[in-house]
Amino acid sequence: MSQVDVRPRGAVVELALASHPGPTVAVTVFAGAMALGAGATARTAVLVTLAVLAGQLSIGWSNDWVDAARDAAVGRTHKPVGAGRLSVGTVRAAAWTAAVACVVVSATLGWRAGLVNVATVASAWSYNVRLKNSPWSWAPFAFSFGLLPLVIALALPGAPVAAWWAVAGGALLGVGAHLANVLPDLEDDVGTGVRGAGHRLGRTTTSALAAGTLLAATVLVVVAPPGRPSGAALVALAGAVVLAATGTVVALRASRSRWPFTAAILVAALDVVLLVGSDWVVR
Repeated sequence: MSQVDVRPRGAVVELALASHPGPTVAVTVFAGAMALGAGATARTAVLVTLAVLAGQLSIGWSNDWVDAARDAAVGRTHKPVGAGRLSVGTVRAAAWTAAVACVVVSATLGWRAGLVNVATVASAWSYNVRLKNSPWSWAPFAFSFGLLPLVIALALPGAPVAAWWAVAGGALLGVGAHLANVLPDLEDDVGTGVRGAGHRLGRTTTSALAAGTLLAATVLVVVAPPGRPSGAALVALAGAVVLAATGTVVALRASRSRWPFTAAILVAALDVVLLVGSDWVVR
């Protein structure tokens, strides 16, 4: 596989595909929107966005690098490395380059925000390298997504912190997204020896837990802020219920569908909109 010859333009496209572009773009956009919503200057918002983007790229590329043999074994043609369209060496170099860039850009956010951001990326790498195949596979997602609001808050003037419910909501979203993401490949993963939390629990329980954690995150973001929930917040909660329910139904009836994970991303988007409209930074 290391001898794959990919033309320069093709290599760029394949690298983009190997970065897990859906979640990479979503998390980056969410971070930038939250920074702007929290009152960050344009410069700070751009730096937050770049730091998160570099971290997400390193996470996606390291995932495809580590899983190359497993992806090839189950014939995942949508994975450029597993399908042989991109060499392991190329994606490994890209992952380390993005990781270094993440550290450098994170440092511009101040030592507190920079340190926490690097810790969230290191946590995600621990999933790729080790924890994916353990009962604790959910933990890096809870840690990394839970601390993302703190990264953004600490990057603001005076280094304030994020409200507890923003951190808890992020952690729940991370766990829900993780559980939803394992569903399409659950049986293939088990066949290659992967035994994460979702694989040990089985499809039915994992589907229910994915929906439950996603809804719990949304409920928290709706009811925890001071004051009564607005009508728009209640509408967003109703939308999250519909998305989580359809994700569960599809996961049980169409085992390879990517809709459960897409639904999780959409629930996260609703929660980010709610956060942008609320006072989640403790100054």
